[in-house]
Amino acid sequence: MHALRVENLSKTFPRARTLFGPERPGVRAVRPMSFDVATGETLGVVGESGCGKSTFARMLVGLLAPTTGHIQIEGRALDNADPAQFGRMIQYVFQDPISSLNPRKTIRQVLEAPLKRLHGMDRPARDARIREIFDAVNLREEFLDRYPHEFSGGQAQRIGIARALAANPRIIILDEPVSALDVSVQAQVLNLLADLKTQFNLTYLFISHDLAVVEAVSDRVVVLYFGSVVEIGRAENIFKSPKHPYTKLLADSAPVVGRPLTAPEQKDSELPDPLNPPPGCAFAGRCPRVTDRCRTIEPRLEQMGEDQFAACHHPIEG
Repeated sequence: MHALRVENLSKTFPRARTLFGPERPGVRAVRPMSFDVATGETLGVVGESGCGKSTFARMLVGLLAPTTGHIQIEGRALDNADPAQFGRMIQYVFQDPISSLNPRKTIRQVLEAPLKRLHGMDRPARDARIREIFDAVNLREEFLDRYPHEFSGGQAQRIGIARALAANPRIIILDEPVSALDVSVQAQVLNLLADLKTQFNLTYLFISHDLAVVEAVSDRVVVLYFGSVVEIGRAENIFKSPKHPYTKLLADSAPVVGRPLTAPEQKDSELPDPLNPPPGCAFAGRCPRVTDRCRTIEPRLEQMGEDQFAACHHPIEG
């Protein structure tokens, strides 16, 4: 059974109407997408700013209602589920660890909230669960009566991870979980996440713009562009042998030790206008392989190799 399945999931934000003008079409932040995530898998989600990564993640955890589509966790549809049901099955670790914690509450109070509201635990059960979680994230019990501002970024992120674990979820969404941390602390947090995944039998969705981190921690990778899935495949293959020109652009743009920094050659460096999306392929204005067909017909996601899919009329061969 798959841990997570999304079918035709999309999000359109409405635009305000003028007083006498006609109703205007909304902004499509996430275009219809469908895929599965296997139990115990880490699925990386990459793409430049504005591609819809965070909007997609917020729909998965119930912070945003999807415009279309269905979400299933372990075969159970969560379309009209009670928010507590979402919380018991899927949790979110935010990018900025300090601002995601309530500054007026102690760490103990922060961790007790999901145990009270989602599981209805009494005080002794809550204390035992909190000690177990704090030990799992390698934090001392004396930290529980302190406030968020008293911690470093790495410690605060461990507390954020502990808060997600407190609900005993099946799936954790990791939204840029190490981008705000120093490089040495990043390695510690990534190693911790790998250990927790095994210890608690978790499934991860790892959202990041750091391709090296995504390739290192992910089993498969989804590439988003302008709200659409343009490529999906095994992590060890997708950046070494990309099929979609946008995936190749991302891989070529990533800094590599010993390689001089040069801007990739492209026609236009900007995303299309979301208020006036172009017909056909959204990447056509930046693609070196563009033809007239690309500007008129939107490509569909098709299999282009073993466990690799891309939405491109002229995929990269080899």
